[in-house]
Amino acid sequence: MQPPSDLTRANDRAGPRRGKRGQRTGWSTGACAAAAATAAARGLVTGVVPSQIEILLPQGRRPVFSVAAATLNAGVAQAVVVKDAGDDPDVTHGARIAAQVRTAPHAAGMIRLLGGPGIGRVTRPGLGLRVGEAAINPGPHAYITANLRAAAAELLIRAGLDVTLSIADGERLAQRTLNARLGIVGGLSILGTTGVVYPYSTASFKATVRQGVQVALAQGERTLCFSTGRRTERYCMETFPALPEVCFVQMGDFVGTALDAVREAGITQVLVGGMSGKLAKMAQGLRVTHARKAPVDMAHLAELAARCGATPELCRRIAEGATARWVAELTTEAGLSACFHRALVEAAARALAAGLAAGTRLEVIAFAPDGQLLARTERLCD
Repeated sequence: MQPPSDLTRANDRAGPRRGKRGQRTGWSTGACAAAAATAAARGLVTGVVPSQIEILLPQGRRPVFSVAAATLNAGVAQAVVVKDAGDDPDVTHGARIAAQVRTAPHAAGMIRLLGGPGIGRVTRPGLGLRVGEAAINPGPHAYITANLRAAAAELLIRAGLDVTLSIADGERLAQRTLNARLGIVGGLSILGTTGVVYPYSTASFKATVRQGVQVALAQGERTLCFSTGRRTERYCMETFPALPEVCFVQMGDFVGTALDAVREAGITQVLVGGMSGKLAKMAQGLRVTHARKAPVDMAHLAELAARCGATPELCRRIAEGATARWVAELTTEAGLSACFHRALVEAAARALAAGLAAGTRLEVIAFAPDGQLLARTERLCD
């Protein structure tokens, strides 16, 4: 890694970077675990756990973390770092991430990372970790270990280090994540390839989508059902009750990531469920359907309605509108809902098929906000 500039050091010492409102970056569980472990290791070396600790992250960042609590007794040091997720709506924001470091006298030069309370265990293949291991992802594992080697180089000449990571209340917090679906039970994961968390977890959400695909693949499944959120996932599960839970993956706004993942994995059947707004953006060929990325193409929706027999006046109202839900309401009032939603799912299927491998069977389903199935279509990708 290249050494950081003085400006990078100054920015990182001040904490996560601040940009426009809602765009403040934060630190991952991996970065916080690295800081806690490094502080505890320095305590073993110097006899005092520092109140602040600088670590080196991938891409040359050198953030400084405050140590919220620390103990040092009989060759065992512990440090706690409180996670700042920036403006990301992360369930781990504010979590107390601790590292207990003890010497291993007969294992000179060796470092073992262990999972303590609040850290999940891997129960399914497909995550890049062995079943039974603590859920400490390879990226964080590498930079936690690198920082420990730098902080305790003299100690490691004569002893090893056993490092136990834990997250206070991690098992409860994990219930608000998709960990159980992925086969991680009993707590949270230590994540963060770069150590930096960007607002709205763009990188971590994409990684979760890909992990979901890989876990299903490792279970021998070749059918996946993507949804745009928890509610549409529930509707999909009700529509396909025979499909194992592991086959359902929330892709959120990251349509392109989902398509890339199934194409690379060789998945042969793809189901996609959504409501009119997200389906309208899929029909536009958008890889990211977030409201901030691109507006709904109202002229396209007016064209679909016209094919269903909508009057010029209705088409004008649709084109001048702002949301696909508004179009759904207008076409329902005009008695055109079934035809319009059929045209919408067919348009979405055509666009989605362009991102899938030839021979993939694709089905797209439109749901109303109350869960009513409005339309569905199937096609064989060519």
